[in-house]
Amino acid sequence: MEKETYKLFENTNSEKILEKLDEELKKRNESPFWSDKVVPFSAAILSVLVPLREQNLLFTPEGLKVEVLTPELFLDWSDFLSLKSLAFTIAKSNEAKELVRTSLTKEECQRYEPIDLKLLGEYLSKYSVNLEYENLDFPIANYNLHQGVSNVVKSLL
Repeated sequence: MEKETYKLFENTNSEKILEKLDEELKKRNESPFWSDKVVPFSAAILSVLVPLREQNLLFTPEGLKVEVLTPELFLDWSDFLSLKSLAFTIAKSNEAKELVRTSLTKEECQRYEPIDLKLLGEYLSKYSVNLEYENLDFPIANYNLHQGVSNVVKSLL
């Protein structure tokens, strides 16, 4: 991945990152099928990761603290099951008014400020993710579709 990509993820807002992805999609002349899915998918992920970055509370899908938002961390969260887990972790954190389900210190978790889940929630519900009951599965076809979207995103970064 290019050095510029790392700087984008580390320092800029979601809009700039999404612009870069969109530019790359156009340069590579990706199929409209993928083009229509990559930016909304990426926007949904970034709607949570960028606020976590700004609060210095980034963590991996395994709950481990991370100092910097990188393309690799973004791709880790692009797994559809991980993304669903992120939505529930943030929802529970918003409710508890502190970050939960991570290995961050108690002091760090208490600094958490609620994150708006509207964009991520709308995205997940569009793909049959039940946002009330975490244990309910979603159709495997949606998981497979998102693996494809994630692979396209990976090729763009």
